[in-house]
Amino acid sequence: MRQIAESATGDLLASGAHDPARVLRGATIGLMAFLTVVDLFGTQAILPSLARAYAVPPAAMAVAVNATTFGMAFAGLAVAAFSHRIGRRLGVAAALLLLAVPTALLGTMPSLPVFAGLRVLQGMFMATAFTLTLAYLGEEYAAEAAAGAFAAYITGNVASNLVGRLLSAWLADHLGLSWNFLGFALLNAAGALLATVALRSSMKQPMRAPERRPSVIAVWADHLRHTTLLAAFGIGFCVLFAFIGIFTYVNFVLVGQPFMIGPMMLGIVYLVFVPSVLTTPLAGRLVARLGHRHGLWASLGLAAVGLPFLLLPELRFVLSGLVLVAVGTFLAQAIATGIVGRAATRERAAASGLYLFAYYLGGLIGTAALGQVYQRFGWSACVLGIALVLGCAAVLAAHLRLRAAV
Repeated sequence: MRQIAESATGDLLASGAHDPARVLRGATIGLMAFLTVVDLFGTQAILPSLARAYAVPPAAMAVAVNATTFGMAFAGLAVAAFSHRIGRRLGVAAALLLLAVPTALLGTMPSLPVFAGLRVLQGMFMATAFTLTLAYLGEEYAAEAAAGAFAAYITGNVASNLVGRLLSAWLADHLGLSWNFLGFALLNAAGALLATVALRSSMKQPMRAPERRPSVIAVWADHLRHTTLLAAFGIGFCVLFAFIGIFTYVNFVLVGQPFMIGPMMLGIVYLVFVPSVLTTPLAGRLVARLGHRHGLWASLGLAAVGLPFLLLPELRFVLSGLVLVAVGTFLAQAIATGIVGRAATRERAAASGLYLFAYYLGGLIGTAALGQVYQRFGWSACVLGIALVLGCAAVLAAHLRLRAAV
């Protein structure tokens, strides 16, 4: 446990002031994450505009936009199963380059089913790059640096939520919906270039399969019997369920009465992610001080405290609530991701794939279920449902037994 505490991301950043190479490494890892998942949530900032353009209800457009989570959930499993045969550098670069194709095609504004299908393809390529990168971090960095590397990656994920939404809103407002997707396709291509350059020196070749390698089913079954890993998978499911539920349907709340926010202003609202960019790298310090279980409880509790603010009719209170939800859920995600990386003593790629499957499945189910709740019962019922899911995550955190796994 002491080793984990010493490898906290906060310590990485603190010591980074005296180690430029470490700072550059963290920044590169964060930028890689940013360019991998910037498409995932950027489109949420233009959900109301897309719903109007396609003339469909909010829930239908939300499911189509968040169909990426379907692709990410199942591709994460597939990539994890065969990751021992895939070169990390080539795999990440190819996935990001291929990601640019469906992203650009979305700019043609196809029919809604085709739109959803292209979003699924985006999710598949994002998950491929994401899973291979997580496996790479676990393989290439010693235990002391691994926690910092994982949290740097999650910090890039957080930044993509903020910058992606702002950029999406700006492009759609000034150049139109089609140019929005073309702009993101260029970012995907930039990610492929970064992977080619940045991962060149230390990327290992695919691991040679042993003569009697366990079957994929046997590996997954072994991970699912691991109490700590199983709890982490469930926590990941709940975290994205809550996060995507809030930040999908709050868009429709903010463009309606009494707020009446326009498209560009809706993008600016997502400056609420700025505190998360600053606090997520401190996840390691939080774990060092409180432990994984109490760190998760503190993070989930912070998110829960923000929920009542979302029901108030004043924008300042809603924004405050969004800040608390974002900070809490991103801290919880960083802690849960680190738990998976540390608890899986072998077949880390398979463990990462299972975690991502649970995580993004939570986002998919959250979008669909909360969409129906929102349409039938309103925003208050939606927030209540999210509170219950956060409570479930807190219960799962009680089952963490990381000490026995390290």
